[in-house]
Amino acid sequence: MRSPALARAALSVLCAYSLFIGFTALVVPHTFYTDFPFVAHWVERLPPYNEHLVTDVGGLYVGYAVITGIAAWRPERLLVIAACAGFLAFSVPHLLFHATHLDGFGAVDGAFEIAGLASLLVPPGLALWAVRSPAEI
Repeated sequence: MRSPALARAALSVLCAYSLFIGFTALVVPHTFYTDFPFVAHWVERLPPYNEHLVTDVGGLYVGYAVITGIAAWRPERLLVIAACAGFLAFSVPHLLFHATHLDGFGAVDGAFEIAGLASLLVPPGLALWAVRSPAEI
């Protein structure tokens, strides 16, 4: 393993992000829908509001927080790979959906949304790099 500390830090970032998104969507789903990301109101641009869907997404993110939190606490190679693969399996299609559904977004909001979602691919990439064995290319 190259850097358990880097894997731990990257996974901790994912855990914190997932907890924030997850608990906001679970506890105050309508506020999440109407206000997220709390300065630009991006989610409400994809109507209609569906409380069930928003709370399910909140639960999904809390689930990722549990998995990435455990992997950060004990960064064993297979656990880190599984946590990152699961997060990326959701995050890549999520980014692609939003990149192709920018109707109603101005250029600045669209760029910030895509940049924000793309930035979520960095921590799992770092964690995966950090748990590679030095012999792997």
